[in-house]
Amino acid sequence: MAAAIRRERERAGMSLTELAKRSGLAKSTLSQLEAGSGNPSLETLWALGVALGVPFSRLVDPPRPAVRLIRVGEGPAAHSGQAHYTATLLAASPPGARRDLYRVEAQPGESRRSEPHLPGTVEHLVIGAGRALAGPADEPVELAPGDYLSYPGDAPHVFTALDPGTSGVIVMEQL
Repeated sequence: MAAAIRRERERAGMSLTELAKRSGLAKSTLSQLEAGSGNPSLETLWALGVALGVPFSRLVDPPRPAVRLIRVGEGPAAHSGQAHYTATLLAASPPGARRDLYRVEAQPGESRRSEPHLPGTVEHLVIGAGRALAGPADEPVELAPGDYLSYPGDAPHVFTALDPGTSGVIVMEQL
């Protein structure tokens, strides 16, 4: 997050003093955050996003590789300073994207092999129950409840239930 805060501040052409004034945060706090020695709360990150004119996700979401796996308990998490609440960003929608949301249910047996969708399609999968082998046809990943996987939907991909009653949510993003 330190690099993202610095990158967005510099992109906006703001000094630390100006960002402190606009966000209502102390300059010393911002200096610590940019140095990587601070642990910002959810509210601090939202204030910075508003002051910088960028979505919250741009401050916590690292650049995306083509295939992205986030296991339960992993990922860029922000904790609230006001409540027992944690938000973990799994994927931010890029500008101009269209997303379709699907609930999937599967039983062990035949794999569901999907041919490539339109160029630029990315699929996001979160397993809710059971276990599955899913992702790129040549490198599927075993997933358990709560695991998140992002992979190119414009290449052959598979979904194989490993347990009875396997279910999840797929978001198909088309750029």
